[in-house]
Amino acid sequence: MGADLVVVYAHEEPPDRWEAAVFLAGPTPRSPETASWRPAAVAALRERWLDGADPGRLVVFVPEHRHGIHDDYVGQVEWEERCLHLSDEVIFFVPRDLDTMPAFTTNVEWGMWHDSGRTVFGAPPQAPKNRYLLHYAAKSGVPTATDLPATVAAALDRIGPGASRTGGEREIPLLLWREESVRRWYAGQCAAGNVLLGARVVFRFGDHWALHVRMHVAAEDRVKDNEIVVGRPDVSVVVLYRLGETLDETEVVLVREFRSPCVNGFVHELPGGSGDGGPAEVALAEVEEETGLVLAAERLREHGTRQVNATMSGHRAHLFSAGITGDELARLPSSGTHGLAADGEVTYVEVAAFGRIRRERLVDWSCLGMITEVLLEVR
Repeated sequence: MGADLVVVYAHEEPPDRWEAAVFLAGPTPRSPETASWRPAAVAALRERWLDGADPGRLVVFVPEHRHGIHDDYVGQVEWEERCLHLSDEVIFFVPRDLDTMPAFTTNVEWGMWHDSGRTVFGAPPQAPKNRYLLHYAAKSGVPTATDLPATVAAALDRIGPGASRTGGEREIPLLLWREESVRRWYAGQCAAGNVLLGARVVFRFGDHWALHVRMHVAAEDRVKDNEIVVGRPDVSVVVLYRLGETLDETEVVLVREFRSPCVNGFVHELPGGSGDGGPAEVALAEVEEETGLVLAAERLREHGTRQVNATMSGHRAHLFSAGITGDELARLPSSGTHGLAADGEVTYVEVAAFGRIRRERLVDWSCLGMITEVLLEVR
């Protein structure tokens, strides 16, 4: 399939498939006598996109009428909102002129989208009243430029070759579509025969994300659209234990850490987290980071992989365990603080018997389940 560029004007329906989509946000001329900047933007996009190495289809949303007719204000607003959410990049170009293109609506749109992770901003140096917008561009790490070709180039550089998406897939922007955790969650849905009909980004924070999805459930032949999927990279979790005479007397190593969602402030949990490398490699690194204990790889025992909270979060936990010696168990609680303080992580090691963990409800249900799974297997 060769390179293709499709321009979608106001009130027109988007195509059902593309590799990338951009929205041309910025001031629209108030009268026919004032030339729009958007035809030049489309030409610049066309030149760069079609010159690429077979990149597929680029859709360009132009919030102007193909024939210059302006007749449906509410419909225009709703069309723009829909297409902004469909876009992989929103190109803000603001050649503001207070008489002919004051860009009042653009200011509002910029406030809504500047921190979305999918905007670029351009404006001629002489354009007035852009200082505030540029301030937030810098604060949010938005690429900026002083002319239209460079603004277009900044958007296409981030898009790269794009990724083919059809139907509801188009509503997952590239910045999320490329996340491994998104792809894994979606692959599971496809394997079950379910069809994504639509999605709306609720938030994205680092490698954490949330999507409000509309899904056709194949097994029930119905549409479900009242849930949010929260995602993050998979985690590796390790149960460090020393067997006792009974299950309840078996001692388990916990880490105590402040977690904002915890109603008590501090939570007891197992050492674990996400990082680079395979699950076992991450498990060893997390044990060392959060407890100070250095384990040899051969001491790890694998217990499988499951979702942690399947009613809300798509990520999985890779569960491991390791039996530890009496000497290791004795020195861990006095080993001081651990974690990565620069990332907001400060952990304290505590040791508790399984019976106490249950009676005093030291851990949440998911953590209790992982501990129980391991101890029932190793005894």
